[in-house]
Amino acid sequence: MTIWKDLAFDTDEIIAGMKPWIECESPTWDGAAVDRMMDLAEMKCAELGATVERIPGIMGLGGSVRARFPHPKMGEPGIMITGHLDTVHPVGTLAKNPFRREGGKVYGPGIQDMKGGNFITLEAIRKIQEAGIETPLPIVALFTPDEEIGTPATRMLIETEAKRAKYVLCPEPAHPDNGVCTGRYAIARFNLAAEGKPSHAGANVKGGISAVRELAKRIIEIEEMTTEDCTFSCNNIASGQWVNCVPSFASAECLSMAKEQADLDAGIERMLALTGERNGVRFTVTRGVTRPVWEPGQSGTMFLYEQAKALSAELGLDMPHRSQGGGSDANFTGALGIPSLCSLGVKGDGLHTLTEHIDEDFIVPRTRIMAGMLTTLA
Repeated sequence: MTIWKDLAFDTDEIIAGMKPWIECESPTWDGAAVDRMMDLAEMKCAELGATVERIPGIMGLGGSVRARFPHPKMGEPGIMITGHLDTVHPVGTLAKNPFRREGGKVYGPGIQDMKGGNFITLEAIRKIQEAGIETPLPIVALFTPDEEIGTPATRMLIETEAKRAKYVLCPEPAHPDNGVCTGRYAIARFNLAAEGKPSHAGANVKGGISAVRELAKRIIEIEEMTTEDCTFSCNNIASGQWVNCVPSFASAECLSMAKEQADLDAGIERMLALTGERNGVRFTVTRGVTRPVWEPGQSGTMFLYEQAKALSAELGLDMPHRSQGGGSDANFTGALGIPSLCSLGVKGDGLHTLTEHIDEDFIVPRTRIMAGMLTTLA
């Protein structure tokens, strides 16, 4: 009888299959691009005999794909795969980081975070089916379009699906030591806005009050609030495009992360308290999306971890675990108390950069571990 360790995974075959996924650029804010990526995922799931639903996007974002794979117990609580197909890389990044194999690594935008993990999950399902193995539990995959901006559009969709599941597996990138996530830090986002007074920058520079100048000071002050318990980082800065105008408006975003919910709540309070007027500039802080703390050590999650660790050990690999920063959609499922395990995807480095890549040597082991989880969880 074929078992998960005997499934015939092939590195070259998996890499070839990934190529069109990686070359289909899908930055979150480009809904049409994300939908093209969802087309590829939908086709792959349909090829595997799944009952596929295409869920329209909202908020100007791309849509989602939900795939229920054939199983006698389809519809009963089983295994949910949660994965996002949006990336942080704008269209055109392929010119700077093209899909390629070099020195045992495979490069491309989004290959590590997290198209590679999603793809190997479907490859695991494919080989399980080809071997005639019936998994103990039914499997449903939900691919979403907005994780990189905090999941503002699909959080409820993810949570609703997770409440129907017995277990949630999330193939976000593996840790460098082959580790997985059994918890995630809390994350809050903020929108910053500064309103000053306009004037002609050449004829009457002293007649205006620069919103950019005040925002720059505020950003430095905010980032200096960072401690070991709660961090603050600002980006996405914008203002008027005319350099001959003293800018009357400027904006930015801030991301805050904390290991404990209480620390994040304190950080949120400090941020919101910054709203007010200073140096003639009105400064406003408003809340954006939030990811709750996924508390580590939950019994259901640790059960999943022990299963994954044992599978990894059978392949001769250690698999440590930890609570980790850098949120994922497992924040939501874990915070609901649903047994969840994250970072089951591919191992590599450079995520969110122009050197993003995965390690060839770990593609098959990681695919095999996912196949082991799907065929042994009951």
